[in-house]
Amino acid sequence: MNKNYKKPRSHTSFTKLIKLFISPVVLVAACTTTHTWAGDRDNDDNNGQNRHNKYQIRAIKTSDYTPVDAKKVALGQAFFFDKELSGNRNISCSTCHSPLAATSDGLSINLGEGAHGFSVGRNPGFYPPLPTDPLERGQRNAPALFDRGAKEFVTLMHDGRIELDSSPDGFLTPAGDELPAGFNNLLEVISIFAFTEIQEMLGQAYENDVSAAAAAQGSVFTPVWNKLVARIKAQPNYRPMIFAAYPELKGNIDNFTIVHVGRAIANFQNSAFRTALNTPFDRYLNGDEGAISKDAAKGFKLFTGKAQCASCHNGPFLSDQKFHAIGVPQIGPGFGGVGNDGREDFGREGVTQNQADRYKFRTPPLRNVALTGPWGHDGAFDMLEDVVKHHLDAKKSLNNYDISQCVLPSRLDLDALDFIATNNPNTRYAIEQRIEIPKIRLSDDEFKELMAFMYALTDPEHLDLRHTVPKSVPSGHTLAD
Repeated sequence: MNKNYKKPRSHTSFTKLIKLFISPVVLVAACTTTHTWAGDRDNDDNNGQNRHNKYQIRAIKTSDYTPVDAKKVALGQAFFFDKELSGNRNISCSTCHSPLAATSDGLSINLGEGAHGFSVGRNPGFYPPLPTDPLERGQRNAPALFDRGAKEFVTLMHDGRIELDSSPDGFLTPAGDELPAGFNNLLEVISIFAFTEIQEMLGQAYENDVSAAAAAQGSVFTPVWNKLVARIKAQPNYRPMIFAAYPELKGNIDNFTIVHVGRAIANFQNSAFRTALNTPFDRYLNGDEGAISKDAAKGFKLFTGKAQCASCHNGPFLSDQKFHAIGVPQIGPGFGGVGNDGREDFGREGVTQNQADRYKFRTPPLRNVALTGPWGHDGAFDMLEDVVKHHLDAKKSLNNYDISQCVLPSRLDLDALDFIATNNPNTRYAIEQRIEIPKIRLSDDEFKELMAFMYALTDPEHLDLRHTVPKSVPSGHTLAD
């Protein structure tokens, strides 16, 4: 893969937020800390220990994460919520990754620049210069941000286009050689890319001074980053926080760069959205058999056994960090104008240019999975039960997809366009032929137990993240959308 790879205009990783109202079943399954069931001994495999070892599923440790610095966390929190870092000063990282929506937005496909409002109440607005086509709005589901500061993540985004590599700077990104040096990890790198996306935070060409600089210089990377850094430098209220977080600047604001912005935002996310060390599931893994319900424990056995979930969802964060084609129905505008009607999303192939990677997407981690709907690279499934059922019989699910599961604010001229791909039998057939996962038959009771386990992966500390939202930001912009 050429290090100078640059993707088509597309949806980036700063866009996906969760529902505000958590089902009571989540609370019951995830927070049964007083349950006294001792567990039925699984004599075949030492009470699951052999399966834990096989799939490297273990309790989370502090050492799993990159370290954070409290002063960088404070600065990063300000940047994360500040609209000064968007082209039109009308949107922030938190618009599409709100802690009030479990670090996402609750929508199938994110609505960034050009829209207004919050989460499922967001108005799609208008998207010049193509107001009748959705290609200039978000194109994929906005992923949640939980645990993205963990060291095991070697790729980020649904197609992995931000990834570690063997180049001198250690990263492969759409910016190619324009990526500045000085980043320490992937989370720092990805934290500066939403700024460069037309439909996320940048805005249309010549719509503002930042997008105008990008258009004039023929790049959405260096000109955008330079303009935004200049804005922050011009904000006197930021300087004390910047110098506290980066004493190596020695009080010289001229040495402040976009790298410092990315590092600070990553510190905030890594601190605010990491899984607690003593969740019910982690206590269960450490031997407290009463930490989760009996059904959830049986579900874990199914997860690592008959249901074959752990074949891909393994390790402490329940992701193999690889890419798989599982036949998720394709909704929305597509990605990159490829395939039938120019509405398909080829997934990993768009990065590797290898047709064997068509329709493959990165295995999502499952910590807090009950909070992060809709599910799928395009948010095709609004119910966790339905996306799990899809994994059990992907071909049937693909060919019988109910479009009412799509969670997108309606706009008459866009609604029909969002289902061109999934309504095309040739597209469905092509996707079906690539499905890698086998059909699995579970009884109704087994499915119930598997779902109990999925809900038990919730970290109770992440049910309420209001404390991560600041009262104000140094620029003075309102936090409201």
